[in-house]
Amino acid sequence: QVQLAESGGGLVQPGGSLRLSCAASGSIFSINAMGWYRQAPGKQRELVAAITSGGRANYADSVKGRFTISRDNAKNTVNLQMNSLKPEDTAVYYCNADLNRWGGGILSRNDYWGQGTQVTVSS
Repeated sequence: QVQLAESGGGLVQPGGSLRLSCAASGSIFSINAMGWYRQAPGKQRELVAAITSGGRANYADSVKGRFTISRDNAKNTVNLQMNSLKPEDTAVYYCNADLNRWGGGILSRNDYWGQGTQVTVSS
């Protein structure tokens, strides 16, 4: 089994900062891309930022210049540093990992999700 454990959400005032962290554990062989998605009430889940094992990152236009994604391949962790937060950043943030794992003697590739962490930007 594979688990993604997220931490770091909370309530912050506009203009403030938060740092989200996610650690993947379990029967992991290797991790391809890791990323963060978010879902606001009444809206679809959207990609916020993603990063490959080689460190190539991409961002949603709405967060470029404000958010920074990073990962530690040795620890199977991914972080999202969020600065200059706006009320429209309010959402549940989900960690995602595209990874390869052993199961039943077979190496398979699957997508895994964390349970989500709430980020609320409000004065």
